[in-house]
Amino acid sequence: MSLNFAGLAPHPPLLIPEIGKEDLKKVADTAVSMRKLAHIFGEAEIETLIIISPHGLIYPDRFNISAMPKSFGTLAQFDQPNITFEYNNDLELVENIAEAANKEGIPFVPYDNGGEFYELDHGAMVPLYYLRTAQEMGLKIVNISYSNLDRAKHFAFGQIIGEVAKKYAGRVGILASGDLSHQLIQIPETKTYDEQLINDLKNKQIQDILFYEDDIIDNWFECGFRSILILLGALDQMNYEPQILSYEGPFGVGYAVANFEVPES
Repeated sequence: MSLNFAGLAPHPPLLIPEIGKEDLKKVADTAVSMRKLAHIFGEAEIETLIIISPHGLIYPDRFNISAMPKSFGTLAQFDQPNITFEYNNDLELVENIAEAANKEGIPFVPYDNGGEFYELDHGAMVPLYYLRTAQEMGLKIVNISYSNLDRAKHFAFGQIIGEVAKKYAGRVGILASGDLSHQLIQIPETKTYDEQLINDLKNKQIQDILFYEDDIIDNWFECGFRSILILLGALDQMNYEPQILSYEGPFGVGYAVANFEVPES
């Protein structure tokens, strides 16, 4: 079926109305864009969503793919214990990704601590808070955490995901969760790096993104970049159309929302 949805979303907990309260007004553009992305997601009728989160369990030398039966999360750490999330994990798709990654020599961990539930982090839960308003019934997920491997490995891992999705029977979506610069207040010029990335995403300048200078990345942020690399790898052989829905950073962290429109298949 190939990928039927691809998106980029930030994950500040203040995007949740019960948490952000008055501060939500300061990220109104982001909230509106998240609702737009949720509408696009709903229209795509996705059966399995692959979520790449920067806040899961990260191994330095391999990718983490949850191989546990279910996922569960709560926003109790943000004083909202009644906001919960529970999904079945798509273990068939996990197995297919793991098999392909092993064949291509991409190191990974099929994470399973012996329990029933994989614990969702806020990097997954904040976007899911919006997406589930459009498609809740029967949605399965696949949780992926990136690694400290180089950029080429992240892009290659994404290519594997794209190839596996192309052969999969269900309708698959992929979401890169991640914020941009974390230094907008301390180092205001880092906004230009956010703008550079957004412009390169918009114009599909993938080679430029893959070869950003190390010092730019080091002084920029370490949250969404590797999620984005995996997403771009998954889209590598697709004739997608980038749509930047919004960007803002009122609290010193850059929040970008984007839809990557993919051909229906």
